[in-house]
Amino acid sequence: MTPPRPQAQLPSRSGHVVCFGEMLLRFATPTGRLTAQCQALDMAVGGAEANVAAGLSSLGHATQMLTCLPTGPLGDTARAALGAAGVGTAHIARGPGRMGLYFLETGAGLRPSAITYDRAGSLFANSRPEDFDWTRALDGAALLHLSGITPAQGPQGVDLARAAVAAAQAADVPICFDGNYRALLWEAWDSDPRAILTELFGAATIMIGNHRDIALLLARPFPGDGAERRREAAEAMFEAFPRLELIASTARHVVTGDHHRIAARVDSRMAAHQTSEIDVTGIVDRIGTGDAFAAGVLHRWLEGGDVTALAHAGLAYTALKHSIPGDMALLGPLELNTFSASGGDVRR
Repeated sequence: MTPPRPQAQLPSRSGHVVCFGEMLLRFATPTGRLTAQCQALDMAVGGAEANVAAGLSSLGHATQMLTCLPTGPLGDTARAALGAAGVGTAHIARGPGRMGLYFLETGAGLRPSAITYDRAGSLFANSRPEDFDWTRALDGAALLHLSGITPAQGPQGVDLARAAVAAAQAADVPICFDGNYRALLWEAWDSDPRAILTELFGAATIMIGNHRDIALLLARPFPGDGAERRREAAEAMFEAFPRLELIASTARHVVTGDHHRIAARVDSRMAAHQTSEIDVTGIVDRIGTGDAFAAGVLHRWLEGGDVTALAHAGLAYTALKHSIPGDMALLGPLELNTFSASGGDVRR
């Protein structure tokens, strides 16, 4: 295994970020309550790619959401949530159909939260590549971000992900692909996730995923523990995927439902940085924290930071998201730049 070497600052990127994927409505029990105890649920707008778009927009980047939403008040609510976060909505298609939903039963203490999806037959799941104006959305873009959730939804989702990747390649736009492996979605149909994800990762410049995702893709284990195992997995991924330039991941140790320990890591072909583990306590909302990590990493990548800056920004933004209810991390550069792992007093 080759030890990583110091890396110079990466070049900054101009242009907007396009995030492609399905938006969802989330219905959650109040903190700590079982579904059976509730007569009302809290509604929020989310979706993995939309969460990244909202985070990047809050951090000062131009973003565009590429998706489709149903006509009517639910689609209007989702679009308004993007607009409130500063995300561009010019490339959102509208039509008759339903929104995908998910239900969150919030955990507490030693009882973890649980998610139930209700997204089969949604407008997005039934959409086709020709429903989207890929060329217009990607014109002048600095990056396309998408995730493994789209192809996990079925053959039509695979077609959508392939079309997004092909359009980005044709426009010479770099691709960030977050594996976001959802076993329940993949297992709901006769799928081959390894083959499909291998094809899509083959076009990516940036991977959001850890050594377990790499083990799935490469069909080989990475024994051992710690930084050496993660570097071995990264080097194997770089060797298998020539286009890939960066791999960003987190390591999470769950102590209780409201106390986690988290570290972040970013690998390039020639360098790597792994942060120290920090305690995240008093967790308000765990959902969307992985998307916040991706937004923090991409924020520094767009600015031209090195692997150290990318890892620390991702860790800070994901830690901060644990304090915010809902799917989206609506925090700006001030909160990110003044983040402290020990918290802090009131900012006046």
